Amino acid sequence: MRYLCSAFLLLFAFITTAQRLPRIMAQPNGHFLQTATGKPFFWLGDTNWELVHRLSRQEIDQFLAVRKQQRFTVLQVVALAEFDGLTQPNAHGDLPLLNLDPTQPALTPGNNPADSAQYDYWDHVDYLIKQAEKMGLYVALLPTWGDKLTKDWGAGPVIFTEKNARIYGQFLGKRYARATNVIWMLGGDRPATLTPAEATRRKREPYDHRPIWRAMAAGIHDGLGRNVPALMTYHTWGGGYRTSQEMADEPWLTMNTMQSGHGGGHDIPVWDWVMADFAKKPVKPTIDLEPNYDDHPVNPWPKWDPKNGYFTAYDVRKQTWRSVLAGGAGVTYGHHFVWQFYSAKRPAINPGDTLIPWQQALRSEAAGQMQHLRNLIEKYPGNRLPDNSLITSEIGEKGKHLQACRTENGRYAFIYTPVSESFTVDLSKLSGQRITAYWHDPRTGQKTPAGTIQDRQAHEFQPPANGPDWVLVLEGR
Repeated sequence: MRYLCSAFLLLFAFITTAQRLPRIMAQPNGHFLQTATGKPFFWLGDTNWELVHRLSRQEIDQFLAVRKQQRFTVLQVVALAEFDGLTQPNAHGDLPLLNLDPTQPALTPGNNPADSAQYDYWDHVDYLIKQAEKMGLYVALLPTWGDKLTKDWGAGPVIFTEKNARIYGQFLGKRYARATNVIWMLGGDRPATLTPAEATRRKREPYDHRPIWRAMAAGIHDGLGRNVPALMTYHTWGGGYRTSQEMADEPWLTMNTMQSGHGGGHDIPVWDWVMADFAKKPVKPTIDLEPNYDDHPVNPWPKWDPKNGYFTAYDVRKQTWRSVLAGGAGVTYGHHFVWQFYSAKRPAINPGDTLIPWQQALRSEAAGQMQHLRNLIEKYPGNRLPDNSLITSEIGEKGKHLQACRTENGRYAFIYTPVSESFTVDLSKLSGQRITAYWHDPRTGQKTPAGTIQDRQAHEFQPPANGPDWVLVLEGR
């Protein structure tokens, strides 16, 4: 019987280990991501900032099922949420901390969800991470939103110092050391520094909070243990801030990010930011963590003008496709009423004149279309190089800007065009005896043949009329 029990325990351990998702890390070349098993990983993220603060277990299950079906890979979630996350209980009536103290997480013995005395706030975070893993999803966990550290705007309150940030980081790292589907994301919509000149321009106080973030990162590593690898990044502010500029020398930062955002209007040139990061040393993956939010009012600050309208699925496609082909290791989608999990029981945040319940917003047009970006990238092996020299005609600006990339060996190339206008491509940059071309529809994923070309000269391509946007795929054979 003793041997049977031992065999059973070994089998159970094997099954448990087999169910674990492999950890995510930077590829050896630094530009892209892979699993610990060496398989390329495409970051197709979703902003779910208020998820553990506002959703119940049943609602979490409902949410995860839809995002799995839509082929997302990463959920961006905050532990200490932005909107009264320290003082407003979650859906099960629990707060995360005792006395607003990061060194005192509110923990109770047991974790039975049927017993409110047992099931605490952190049990709820555990539930999300475990359920996401079952669905094959990774959780980019933000330890806190930036307003708990930066006093110049936001609900706050400010509670972090270097000392308690490290202790809080240790708690999180130790608790989730075995959660292989957790990715660490510090920040929370705040720049790490605000120079005196920038502070004067924005009428705020200057600061440098890198020591606090550095302490929190060190605490997470303490809790994880020396032999546990951790992909760690930072969610910065919009308006052109990039981690590669203000945090380039931070040894804990393994992936750069930016936020093209929602306040600067249409067609923010995020492709330029991504390509600039791609060329930087040391080489790190880079990602736009917040492009235009789907159904977000355009330029809502300080007051939204209805004439500006909302960001549409077309706006979302333009920003996401162009950032990825510019060298992004992936991209994050977001819906304005999903990140806040809007429902009629609470006021909407930054609304226009239309309110969409989060359950309905989950199935928006753009949310269903993001998988066609992932599918195309994963279909073709080899690392991508941004290369607009493939285009010998006008590349265009803003809403007409085209973005091209090719694989290192020249076997494949992709060119995204936001408009149904012809453009010319230099085929000499591709390998093989002939070039097979087709149009990939970013709305449906369907293919439309664009011909086979035998010569290696410049060739003009005319997108199909029923666009407006298309992706030209070129295969060297």
